[in-house]
Amino acid sequence: MNGIKWNLLLLATIGAFSIVGIGISVGTNSYIGMIICFIILVAVMTYGFKTKKKMRDEGKL
Repeated sequence: MNGIKWNLLLLATIGAFSIVGIGISVGTNSYIGMIICFIILVAVMTYGFKTKKKMRDEGKL
């Protein structure tokens, strides 16, 4: 184990909070909140997977 990759941990945490936000928005019937949290989730996950692939290609993972 090389250590903690703080940037990937941060992205995973933001993704988890976005999923929680979607659940809270569903519970409060806030469609705007659901859409915003979903957009944030997709953006963070896309960026995270691209970053992970780039790090793997460079041999940093």
